[in-house]
Formats: sequence, structure tokens, C-alpha cells
Amino acid sequence: MVNVKQYDAFTTVPGKGNPAGVVLAAIGLSDTEMQYIAAEAGYNETAFVLPSEKADYRFRYFTPGHEMNLCGHGTIACIQALVDAGWITAGTITIDTNAGLLPIVVDLAGEEPMITMRQAIPQFLPWTGDSAALLAAIGLTIEDLDTRYPIVYGNTGIWTLLIPIKERRRFAAMQSDNPLFPALLAEVPRASVHPFTLDTQSADTKMYGRHFSSPYSGTIEDPVTGTASGVMGAYYKTYIQPDLKTPACLTIEQGHEIGKAGKVYVHVEALPELSIAISGTAIYVKDVSLKNM
Repeated sequence: MVNVKQYDAFTTVPGKGNPAGVVLAAIGLSDTEMQYIAAEAGYNETAFVLPSEKADYRFRYFTPGHEMNLCGHGTIACIQALVDAGWITAGTITIDTNAGLLPIVVDLAGEEPMITMRQAIPQFLPWTGDSAALLAAIGLTIEDLDTRYPIVYGNTGIWTLLIPIKERRRFAAMQSDNPLFPALLAEVPRASVHPFTLDTQSADTKMYGRHFSSPYSGTIEDPVTGTASGVMGAYYKTYIQPDLKTPACLTIEQGHEIGKAGKVYVHVEALPELSIAISGTAIYVKDVSLKNM
């Protein structure tokens, strides 16, 4: 039997935020076995903790369909599981991921543990497709597009397509047709799709989003997305407010439309290279036992 722990990330309330599977005893599992466990567990991502010769731990992330280079909520969930198990305490550790070596800061001083993870150096690529067809693929029309800002691919560990939308009220109308994404995203066909708006629900929030998965992932929607939120922070500094004084912390909301509301805190620095980190919480929900292959 394999034990998978469910943690809900970017929330302090079980049943909210983004659920992730965590396998702490992953030593000896093959790639095929990890993929099988992720598919059986059924979370958008399941993270596996392994030893590393280059860092304190090696983290690997699998959707039900394939391996991911990086997963924000899976990382936050893993770190909280390691804290709960007594494997790590407050301070800084380094994790070895397919997106590179990344520092993690664990702050246990407050009422709730706060975990901060550095993300990969931001990258952007232009998108040159049919805007009307793209909007239709998420259940909207071209009139919903906020043309003040560009549609671009962004990456702080994995690629997602950022789509600026005028009004938050339209997010409830979104219905994604995920199988259409690869043909519409010709430059990066395996990217996910991340509509966002500056029309936020809370006064202290800078951006509001939803996240629709690549069809290769075997999932439809990610409730609260750490890596895409990191990309949003880089987008904000690059395209929306280039004169933003850094270091800055931007709060991002997601998940309300599917009853999984959560917040991600995105730290933006320019050193002079643009640098992104995200912070969040995670809470234990339950253990799930799965049969081996």
C-alpha cells in the first residue's frame, strides 16, 4: 500500500484552496509507479518527496496525465507535510525540481505556518493566434478581452497562457473546452490557459484569476494555482505597472467560482533581474491508502 496525504494549499480551511496529494515515502518508486499513483489519487497534482544529492530534498510532481516540472500548490503542501512530520523546522531549505534548484523559506512564527518558494526566472513569449476562437474556448466572447494588455505565454516553472479579461463578473460564465487548447496554442501547445482580471473581489487584492488545465494533464481546472500566480506577478510588473517599486507583494485571488477560494501572495523583486517568489499556507485534510500496481 502507498499512503497519500491530502493537503489543501493556499488556505487554512479544509475543503477550500487547492488540494494536492503528498507521498513522503517515495524512495524506490519508479516513474511508472508515481504516474499510476497520481492517476489513482486523482488530485490535479500529486507530489513525491525523494532524497537529493544537490539539495535538501528532491520533489517530483505528477498530474493524472503526466509529470510537471514545477507545482506551486504541490510544493506548499509538501513543505507543510514535512513540517507536520517533524522532518524540517523553521528556516530555509533547498529543493531539487525539474525547474531547477529552488530555495524555500518556512516561517513558523505566526498563527499559521507561512511557506515561501522561489520560482524560476520569468519568461514570456508572444501569442499570435485567433483571439475570438481563444475566448470562445473558455466560454467568452471577444468583447470580454481587456485589450489594454497583451495575451502572452508566461513561465516561472511551467508555461501558461495569460488572457486579460475586463470584468470579474464574467468569470462565472466561463466554460472551458480544454481539448481545443493545443490547436489554439500553436507556439506552446501543452500550455495551460489562465484568464485573469484586475477587477478583484477584495480591496487588498491586485489580480483575480481562473486556471484551465492543458488537456494532457488529465484535469480540467486548477482551483488556486501557485506557478500561474507567480507568472501573474511577473506579468503585472512587466506589462501592467512597469514602474512598480520593488520589492512588492501582490495578493492574488482564485477559486471562488468552484467553491475553492484561496489566496496566493506573490513577491516581486528586480535585482536587476526580475525575480518571483510565492507564499501560502497549507492544511492537512486526510490520508488515502492506495494499492500498489
